[in-house]
Amino acid sequence: MSVDRQILLHLRQDGRLTNVEVARRVGLTPPSCLRRVKRLEEAGIIAGYRAVIDPEAMGRGMEVLVDIEIYAQDRKTIEEFEATIASYDEVVEFRRLYGSPHYFVRIAVADNAAYETFLMDKLTGHPAVQHLESHLTMKTIKSES
Repeated sequence: MSVDRQILLHLRQDGRLTNVEVARRVGLTPPSCLRRVKRLEEAGIIAGYRAVIDPEAMGRGMEVLVDIEIYAQDRKTIEEFEATIASYDEVVEFRRLYGSPHYFVRIAVADNAAYETFLMDKLTGHPAVQHLESHLTMKTIKSES
């Protein structure tokens, strides 16, 4: 495995590692390791660092995956739909897909009642929505976050 890939592996597992610790783990001097990390950041390979938040602790322990198909075919309506859905705090992931369904949305809410409110007030109420299908998450087996 290349040194850069090793650096990425360690930072992906723990983005709070110090440069000295990353250097130790991959067998480099700290200045050499820092140069590599900076190069990876400048190249856009390392896109940023973030905190991973426990949804349960934030009162959003229920996750729902939603497939959405829309009526819209024109750019303006599609862009407006995407901007609206992306703006909702409950939406933690939002993807446009090839084919059907048109969109995949991952939603985090407190409970069934909160999801029903979100669904009725925000998703089904949007004029571009033609059809949606909800999938309740039983258990998360693996998550990048």
